[in-house]
Amino acid sequence: MSKEKGSLKSTIAVSLTNYLDAGAIVAGASGLTLWKDYLSLSEGHLGWLNAISANCLGAAIGAIVGGFLADKYGRKAIYTYNMLVYMLGVLLILLSSNFSMLLAGFLVTGISVGVGVPASWTYISESSEVGNRGRNIAISQMAWGIGPTIILILGTLLAPPTGGAGSEGVMFPLVESLAGCFGVTEQGATLNVFSSRIVFASLFVVALIAWLLQRRLEESQQWQAARESGAQQPSTFASFGSLFTNRINIRTILFLAGMYLTWNLVSSVMGFFQQHIYETAGGLSNEYANMLSVGQWFIIIATTFVFSLIVDKVNQRWLYFTGVMCAVLAWLLVLTVGINSLTGLLVFTLLWGLQGGISVQSFYALWASELFPAKYRAAAQGVMFFIVRGLSAAWGLGFVYIYGEEGEGFTVAACVMLGLLLVSLIIGTVGAPDTRGKSLEQITKERYGEE
Repeated sequence: MSKEKGSLKSTIAVSLTNYLDAGAIVAGASGLTLWKDYLSLSEGHLGWLNAISANCLGAAIGAIVGGFLADKYGRKAIYTYNMLVYMLGVLLILLSSNFSMLLAGFLVTGISVGVGVPASWTYISESSEVGNRGRNIAISQMAWGIGPTIILILGTLLAPPTGGAGSEGVMFPLVESLAGCFGVTEQGATLNVFSSRIVFASLFVVALIAWLLQRRLEESQQWQAARESGAQQPSTFASFGSLFTNRINIRTILFLAGMYLTWNLVSSVMGFFQQHIYETAGGLSNEYANMLSVGQWFIIIATTFVFSLIVDKVNQRWLYFTGVMCAVLAWLLVLTVGINSLTGLLVFTLLWGLQGGISVQSFYALWASELFPAKYRAAAQGVMFFIVRGLSAAWGLGFVYIYGEEGEGFTVAACVMLGLLLVSLIIGTVGAPDTRGKSLEQITKERYGEE
């Protein structure tokens, strides 16, 4: 097998981590209103679910642990055990009958997602050829789009009759049949939430497949070379010292975390609350809210595919600018046309889908894996991911109070998110590195010298 085919095969296997990351976020989002009704939750409860999930704090905790583990014990060690933790978290959600159990399930799932992210982006970058590094990262991002699409289609088909339209998904009778096996026969919130349980069950199955594939991966050759040369990190504390005493590292962390954080504060809200916003502020049913989001994810997948074909061949600075500008225009549209306009929602869906395909996360994953030496490449990503998702957790808690119980504060929240996107646009465009067409060893030598 050629090296290129081998890198593509490993990319696909590792990309299932992205599928499960985004899938966990959107599975929670698509059924958020159903869990709210079933457990009589407030907007504050929903804020906590978002804050500790794969969308925010859970992933933040996992990332900072997983990054250092991947550098100390190897990328393969993460793939051998991490999916087992993910399956445990999903199982807790599946069996939840109270808020505490649901919260614990979201937390465990989020931690597992965080552990896997630095290792996956690092492994993909290290196993890629020079001319295909951006392409392979983009393929992994396609999995990040395919996951939500499949989850939302499933959620749409299984959707119970909610909202003003009162329509239900074509497969809701299956939900009724399965719920009946557990003694739930009456219409209501207890029955409706079974559609969300089934969606999470699908993630359990994919996680099992991912575990079987990923545990067979070979170790990263660059990690092995760093270990054999004596450059491998001796301890977590030593890695922290290296990261935060080197001025090049500090500048890089500030740049990457700055451009990614400001974008992710908006994206994390949309990833977890989008359907809920459509249902409350927009007045759509659960089925139609999911359908609109499905359309958006198809746009993201198609745009990401185009992105994968051009990212290694064009100026990445202006490609970044184009993607984030689509996000800025999307929120300008919402502020001028409003959330209640169907036309506005459709155009917003298109623009937000385009920016999701030329995603800040794609550039972050690419540049973060290029700009640090192999000895603490995953650890550096873990630190930044911890900062970004941790602060996103705090913002998620604040967002629900700005937004209000029925979306009365949406305009104020939209103004804040527009401002954040403008900051991300400026930081990423101005600070974009010139790494296209260079090997990881060459980039490291240019930035750090022979040392």
